[in-house]
Amino acid sequence: MALAWTITTAFYVLASLGAQGKMPDRFGFFLGGMILISLMMHFAVVRYAPNSSQVLLPIATLLNGIGFVEIARWDPPLARGQSLWFLASAIALTFTLKVVRHVRDLDRYRYLTLVAAIGLLAAPLLPHVGTTVNGARLWIDVGPYAFQPVEFSKILLIFFFASYFAANRELLTIPTQRIGPVRFVPPKVLVPILAAWLLSIAILGAENDLGFAILIFALFIALLWVTTGLKSYVLLGLGLLIGGAFIADQLFVQVQSRVSEWLDPWSAVNFAFSNQLAYGWFSIAAGGVTGTGLGLGQSGNIPFITSDMIFAAIAEELGFLGVILVLCLFAAFVGEGFRIAQRATSDFVRITATGLSALLGFQAFFIMAGILRLLPFTGITLPFMAYGANSLIANYLVVAVLLRISDEGNTEKRGGEIVAVHFSQP
Repeated sequence: MALAWTITTAFYVLASLGAQGKMPDRFGFFLGGMILISLMMHFAVVRYAPNSSQVLLPIATLLNGIGFVEIARWDPPLARGQSLWFLASAIALTFTLKVVRHVRDLDRYRYLTLVAAIGLLAAPLLPHVGTTVNGARLWIDVGPYAFQPVEFSKILLIFFFASYFAANRELLTIPTQRIGPVRFVPPKVLVPILAAWLLSIAILGAENDLGFAILIFALFIALLWVTTGLKSYVLLGLGLLIGGAFIADQLFVQVQSRVSEWLDPWSAVNFAFSNQLAYGWFSIAAGGVTGTGLGLGQSGNIPFITSDMIFAAIAEELGFLGVILVLCLFAAFVGEGFRIAQRATSDFVRITATGLSALLGFQAFFIMAGILRLLPFTGITLPFMAYGANSLIANYLVVAVLLRISDEGNTEKRGGEIVAVHFSQP
């Protein structure tokens, strides 16, 4: 954790010196606030999950700190807001660790989590409740604030997927039907897979959100493969993905425009919308191997630089080496999440840990691949780094659940907790 504080502080000072030629204003307030909030989370982990992983929270804090430096560099008012959401995330993490004592208990609420997830997904579609921003109807206005309930529905859907797969693992794995010499699983088992596929298409059509539709379907197929180990499900998922992409391209204008911008971003028709990506590519190219230096970049003209395109700002000022640092941090986080999953004590908990780790991994991959033109651009936020209130809180909720799973696994392998028993005197 101390290393995360040191790196973030050094980056913050260098960015201010590079951009303004002086030490940052209210530097002591920034440093003290970051340390106090981080210590709050650390003490919560020590108090409520003492045997948990010692890697996840420092990685999340460092990613959060690097993102904050770039946000403060390009939009100081947003940085002040992000610091408040960092505090809210710390409170959410503490509350989750205190309330959720055993993750396996959440298995009892399989269909409740499904209903809650669908309710959150559908909430932006309600009249006078949801609002459309940049073509996607994902936001809900609550007084002066707006948030995306989809960020929390992703976590609830992972709980449902984990519960369903854990309960039906044998049925999904062992083929019991036969046509001639070929054995296959019962067709009714494939109904949830088709339902997930249809849900992705429905979300895309109703809310005009390409990123979330791809993310949910990728998570579902990945968890199905992890549960069963059958490559046939991966092939089935790829087939459904190709089929769904073709149908979406025929039905939805947003998909057509995203694909067109991906294939030909420089055309006169597309450049009015793809200029965001084009400016990002120029910034990445300017960064080279070592970067322009913190505070010396010229990415300020990129639309949504602190949210959708923060990866481009990091690549410009920190260069290829900074990109490698960010990639390594995400790889370490996901790898630690998978290690926690391997040590889990039940199928439900194991699949939950795998799903939550894959969620952040897929999310980071999709947005970075979109900016680098490996995939169509989706606008998914980069976990921990991009500006976003509900996104940041949801990410730290994922950290809290993974810490709880890690603590459970390590505690049981060490022989359980020692609880003092007091007998009353007769």
